Amino acid sequence: MQRAIPHRLTAVARSAAALLAAIAAPVFASAPGVVISQVYGGNGNTFASDYVELLNAGASPVTLAGWSIQYASAGGVGNFVNGGTALNGTLQPGQYWLVKLSTASTGAALPPADFSGSSDLSGTAGKVALVNQAASLACNGGSTACSADQRSHIVDLVGYGTANFAEGSPAPAPSRTTAILRANNGCTDSDDNASDFVAGTPAPRNSASPVAACSGGTAPPPPPPPPPAPPTAAIWQIQGSGATSP
Repeated sequence: MQRAIPHRLTAVARSAAALLAAIAAPVFASAPGVVISQVYGGNGNTFASDYVELLNAGASPVTLAGWSIQYASAGGVGNFVNGGTALNGTLQPGQYWLVKLSTASTGAALPPADFSGSSDLSGTAGKVALVNQAASLACNGGSTACSADQRSHIVDLVGYGTANFAEGSPAPAPSRTTAILRANNGCTDSDDNASDFVAGTPAPRNSASPVAACSGGTAPPPPPPPPPAPPTAAIWQIQGSGATSP
């Protein structure tokens, strides 16, 4: 006759299985600290060009040589495509980079871009990935699921509007005149696009913009003031008026 397995053992087994499943689940946390901090797809409206803004929210410089910005439609069958964004150089802690994309003949000019590409972003719904390779991902996260290897090349992912692939839930849908902006000047990264982004007025920043104080959440404190100078006195005040000092 088989002996019954104690309930506490089955509970432990279930907990272990859940832990293993959590470890195996894909995670889109930006390990290097570089995140997509803004997405704007309303070219020809507020600004003439679509753009993606990057931010190094980590505490160490990150070299982006060979990385790319890739785009796919919100729910279509097309895969992520590198729209000619060959990133290069080193992004310092707290530094922004502005990636200029498809440009129309109307709208205001962007601040000077750090990189340029040709992707034509939707103004209301889409999927943008920061990828640590130049080759296009052969997936879209929807009709063509991304394998574990393909996911490993996604440094950061932002799905917005009705996107069928995102970190957590999609970010809110912008309009043709608004962008989606990551909270806390781009520093917030909870791995849930819906929580991390808000729709608002486009405010593109580039490498010349003031840096963000993400690491530790605050700027470093000012150095302490120098110590006061020691008091001074004349020799006669110390020695006295006699031949011998008291």
